[in-house]
Amino acid sequence: MTAADSRRDRRVFGRRRGKPLSATRKALVEETLGNVAIDIPDGESDIDPGTWFDASIESIWLEVGFGKGEHLAWQAQQNPHVGIIGCEPYETGTASLLAELSARNIGNVRVFSDDAAYLLSSLKPACLKRTFILFPDPWPKKRHHKRRFINETSLGLLADALDDGAELRIATDHPGYLQWILKAMLARPEFEWLVEGPADWRTRTADWPQTRYEAKALEAGARPAYLRYRRAPRAGHIA
Repeated sequence: MTAADSRRDRRVFGRRRGKPLSATRKALVEETLGNVAIDIPDGESDIDPGTWFDASIESIWLEVGFGKGEHLAWQAQQNPHVGIIGCEPYETGTASLLAELSARNIGNVRVFSDDAAYLLSSLKPACLKRTFILFPDPWPKKRHHKRRFINETSLGLLADALDDGAELRIATDHPGYLQWILKAMLARPEFEWLVEGPADWRTRTADWPQTRYEAKALEAGARPAYLRYRRAPRAGHIA
């Protein structure tokens, strides 16, 4: 079995493909995805993600499930010395991000079109300075809760991959998933909740642009929560 075959066997919940891409978007994917795509052979670990970027990159961020890519592209453009990895198995979302990167001439983004947990498990410890998990699929039915990305395994992988003091941002407009997230995060001593009052998690910071999914949620009357956590110092850390 080849590495590519093994990757296809890994189960990624949610769609990989929607409606067929337009001829223009299909050509864009064929011409440009190879320039930014990350390929991790099965079994490879302790990878330094800085090797995927040029020498001008000073730190690495990750966005899990970037949707149509507008938030990721904004962050990349505003932070040219940061290399940002975007995980998104949905082909239409990847095509939209590539269009944003091409239109804005952004070169500090890499794309992993597979399971974000597999990417995290392949990285060396303490290599990420920031991670975004914005409006993940809530999988509202109880029998589907096991599909939620925020779980014990993924949070353990994030705790390993995030550097001490690194920031984790999570947003959701689903009340049930919010309770799930808060409970899961409170059980992880590796993460410190950056909150002093309700306003801290009901308002986005200035460097947190709105996504189109968020805009739809607000139009529908939902009240999103914007959660910020900091990776606590590891045992034995000397300040």
